[in-house]
Amino acid sequence: MTGRITRRGFLKASTTAGAAGALAAGGNLAGAGAAMAGGDHDVPSFPFEEATIAELQAAMTAGRLSSRRLTRAYLRRIRQLDLSGIQLNSVIEVNPDALEIAAALDAERRRRGPRGPLHGIPILVKDNFATRDKMETTAGSLALLGAEVPRDAFVIRRLRRAGAVILGKANLSEWANFRSTQSSSGWSGRAGQCLSPYVLDHNPCGSSSGSGAAAAANLAAAALGTETDGSIVCPSSHNALVGIKPTLGLTSRSGVVPIAHSQDVTGPMCRTVADAATVLGAMTGVDPRDPATADSKGHSHRDYRRFLDPDGLRGARIGVWREGVFGSSPEADAIAEAAIADLSRLGATVVDPTDIPNMDQVGDPEFTVLLCEFKDDIAAYLSELRHTSMRTLADLIAFNEANAERELRWFGQEIFLQAEATGGTADPAYPEALATSKRLAQQGIDQTMARFELDAIFSITASPPWTTDLVNGDHFLLGSSTPAAVAGYPNITVPAGFSFGELPVGVNFIGRRWAEPTLIKLAYGFEQGTRHRHAPRFLPTLGVKEFLPRDTNARTHKAGAADTRKASHRHGASPPKGRRVTGL
Repeated sequence: MTGRITRRGFLKASTTAGAAGALAAGGNLAGAGAAMAGGDHDVPSFPFEEATIAELQAAMTAGRLSSRRLTRAYLRRIRQLDLSGIQLNSVIEVNPDALEIAAALDAERRRRGPRGPLHGIPILVKDNFATRDKMETTAGSLALLGAEVPRDAFVIRRLRRAGAVILGKANLSEWANFRSTQSSSGWSGRAGQCLSPYVLDHNPCGSSSGSGAAAAANLAAAALGTETDGSIVCPSSHNALVGIKPTLGLTSRSGVVPIAHSQDVTGPMCRTVADAATVLGAMTGVDPRDPATADSKGHSHRDYRRFLDPDGLRGARIGVWREGVFGSSPEADAIAEAAIADLSRLGATVVDPTDIPNMDQVGDPEFTVLLCEFKDDIAAYLSELRHTSMRTLADLIAFNEANAERELRWFGQEIFLQAEATGGTADPAYPEALATSKRLAQQGIDQTMARFELDAIFSITASPPWTTDLVNGDHFLLGSSTPAAVAGYPNITVPAGFSFGELPVGVNFIGRRWAEPTLIKLAYGFEQGTRHRHAPRFLPTLGVKEFLPRDTNARTHKAGAADTRKASHRHGASPPKGRRVTGL
């Protein structure tokens, strides 16, 4: 390989992967909450705010609600908050057939009953999942507008068979943020910058940013994201969601715009562990077009809800990974320390610390792997499209150069150029890099868990959200996604609190391969024992005084500007030994 960007540049790049009034008290099927006001915007009340999939399904089963009515309500909310009004920019487009699909599912329910827990449930999917319908599939790029996909992505087909209504496509970091060393998470050429529903001038994180912001803002019952390294768990953390990054091979990637087949996964991003478990079960299955899924036979489940145990932490052994994660954000540290105390209170044995070794050696070989695989994998994906001249990475680079006014306005395509300069998976550096990165990550997790006899490794998912900066790019401080991402092991993040009252912070549970049942049990026990999530208030910017009463971590408060100054100071700096933050 030649002409590589520096590891420091990759670390910075790959970390992607308003209301002041009262929040509705109930916010679910019992009735609408009061309207919220913030800045120049009014946020209308919503009768299904924070409603779970189980609650919505129960209401439809009882005849109090129809899928068509529910779908119409979500479409209206998208129009009010995302496409106009506040303009979150979390949704690229809505499915023009959504109401018709919902009505057909209602008729089927009346004739034969529901197919299962997702029957009639509206779900948003990231704009890198192929849908063979009237919607585009573009990875956020203008280069793929008008391209025709050959078929639904496998997991989209599974969701349709389960009775879900594919409501629309969520915004994302263009090309899953594998384009530039100076990108802003959540920006795409098609839709512009996605905003955080909690504090609008802050960042929703990761390439699945639109899925995170939309689910958090109650624009759908659930959302799908993708992750190469961090982009399910980071946007879930930034949006007070539960995100499940599954074992590689548990869910299919066929029909999904790729980065790298050795790390890409698809997974749910939801407001509760139960919802995420429900969606995950509908996504699993062996897909002949994705050889990795063959290994899931005998390890997958069609219904992960049976692992939901409110007492799931009792008797568990949880190790705390500190090195390279704790120490960069006092706000995140304080929330995580409180979470560690909660683990003990809820019956777990906490082993602290249980650091994963050699994580400082993973970044360079991982990046080599991603560059090489991307060049080949994107060409393979493009080869199946119709009505487009885009066939190779070189074609995408040329398109961006020809359309620089729209595509390269805020940042460039340095990573594209680096990937193009490789020999793909035939590059001499590729096999050794792949073997090294996998060995370090898998042995690191396996040996740590065996040594301390752990059920899971616990850590901070990400820092509080930073202020969005289109000029300088993202201001990442920390992350813990890399070991599980590179190893291909599962990782679940759960809301753990709020910094300054409104900036979400999550904590995560990492496990061995195929350990989703255990991690769901642990995550559910933590969620039910703490219940940290609250709905966003769409604040225009971050103040301090008015939010102090809501903050359960008040001891971490400093002036609001200090958080921004600290993030700006850290931006671009080489991370401490052992940390590699990614959000692809």
